[in-house]
Amino acid sequence: MQSALNFHRDARAVVGNPVLRAGFRGAMDFLMAKRAAQFPDEGAFAELRAAGEAIRRYSLARLPDLLEQLERNLTANGIRVHWAETPEEACALIIEITAKAGGKLVVKGKSMVSEEVELNHALAGAGIDALESDMGEYIVQLAGERPSHIIMPAIHKTKEEIARLFAEKVPGVDYTDSVDALIQIGRRVLRDKFRETKVGLSGVNVAVAETGTLCLVENEGNGRMCTTVPEVHVAITGIEKVVEKLAHVPPLMTLLTRSATGQAVTTYFNWISGPRRPGELDGPREVHLVLVDNGRSGAYADPRFRATLQCIRCGACMNHCPVYTRIGGHAYGTTYPGPIGKIISPHLLGLEATAPLVTASSLCGACGEVCPVKIPIPDLLIRLRQQSQGNAASPLIPGAGAGRKRLMATAMGLWSRLYGDPGLYRLFAWVATRFRFLAPSRQGAWTDSRAPLKPAARTLGERMADRR
Repeated sequence: MQSALNFHRDARAVVGNPVLRAGFRGAMDFLMAKRAAQFPDEGAFAELRAAGEAIRRYSLARLPDLLEQLERNLTANGIRVHWAETPEEACALIIEITAKAGGKLVVKGKSMVSEEVELNHALAGAGIDALESDMGEYIVQLAGERPSHIIMPAIHKTKEEIARLFAEKVPGVDYTDSVDALIQIGRRVLRDKFRETKVGLSGVNVAVAETGTLCLVENEGNGRMCTTVPEVHVAITGIEKVVEKLAHVPPLMTLLTRSATGQAVTTYFNWISGPRRPGELDGPREVHLVLVDNGRSGAYADPRFRATLQCIRCGACMNHCPVYTRIGGHAYGTTYPGPIGKIISPHLLGLEATAPLVTASSLCGACGEVCPVKIPIPDLLIRLRQQSQGNAASPLIPGAGAGRKRLMATAMGLWSRLYGDPGLYRLFAWVATRFRFLAPSRQGAWTDSRAPLKPAARTLGERMADRR
C-alpha cells in the first residue's frame, strides 16, 4: 500500500547513509550535466519548451473529445480499448485479458502506470507471474523494491549490489561486477521468457487521437519485444497521455529524451497502430489499451490543478530537486517521487496518505525552471499546502486538512492575532526582549540542526528610535 506517512523517518535514514547519498548525488550531477549539454542555446530551449507547453495545454483543453476520438480510431485499427476508473478495475481487466489468452506469465516493458496500480501484486494474487524486462525494473523486482526513479528505476544500486543480487537470485550465476556481464545475464534470462509468454505488457508515452497510434520510446529493445513477440499485447496508460495529431509528437519526444537522459534521440521509437494484419508474419494477434483514471479526472476538473497532467514523465524535476537528490525515491513511499510526485500523488492517493510530501520542498523553483512543458510545480505545491491545512479546500482532492496539526494551528492563530494588532505586537516585543533569557534551548525540529532562536536584547523599533 502506497503511503508517504513515514516520509520524515525514511528521509532521515537516507540522510544518515553517506554511501547512498554520495552515489545518488553523483548520479544526479551526471544527469544534470548531460541535460544541460543538450540545451546549450537558451533561446532555442525556450522556444521548444513553449511549444511543448502549448501542445500539452491544448491537448488537455480538448481531453474529453480527444479520448473519444482516440477510442474510435484505435477500435477502427483493431485495438480494443478498456476504461478503468480505479487501480482495482485496471488490474481486473488485465487479469481477465491474460486469463482469456491462457497466459500464466506476463512479461512487462517499463510502465509507471502499472507500478501505480500495483499490477504485479494483483497478478500474483490471481496466480499469474509477472516479469519486468526493463533492466532497471528487473533489478528492483529481484530486490523486492519499488523503482526509485521514474526513468532509471535502479539508480540507487551500485554495480556491486547488483552483482550480489544476481548471484543470489538468478540460478546458475556466479558473482561478477562486470557491467557488460551483468547486462548479458539479464538479457539471456529475459530472452527465454519472451519466447514462453503469451502476454506482453507495455506503457505508452503518447497516444495520437487522429490516427489511433500508440507511441513508445525506449533504449533497450525490451519494449519492442514485449509489443511484438507475445500473441497478446496489453498497453496501459493514464488518460492524460493523448495528443491530437502526429505532428504534436516530435516536439514532445525531443523534450522528453533530452530532459530525461541527455540523449538527442532515443534508441527505439515504436509506433503501434494495430494487431498483426492478414499476411503479416509477426506481431501480436490482439492489442489492448487500458486507459486509467485513478484521480486524474479530479485534477482535470479543477482548473487550479489541471497543469499537473501536462507531465511527460521525463524526471528532470527530480534530477534537479535539492530534496530528491539527497534522499532518492524510496523515502517518498509513492510510485512517483520527487517534485512531480508531490503534486500528482495527492490526486491519486488523497492528502491523508501524502500530506508530508507537500511540505518536503524548499520551493527553490529549480523543478519549475527545468520542466520541459512548464508545469508551475512550486505554485501547485503552495496550493496543495493550503489544501493540506484545510484552507481553500477542493472537494476533488480527498483529505483536505490532513496535514493540519492542532498545536501549529494554535500557534499560527496567535501569531496572526499579534501581527494584526499593533498594540499587542508592541507588548509582545517588549516582553520577548526583556525576558529573552527564558527562551528554551530545545525548540522542536528546529534545533535538531540549528541553533535555538533567541529574541534580541532590544527591538528594531527601539534601535531606530535611538538613532534619531
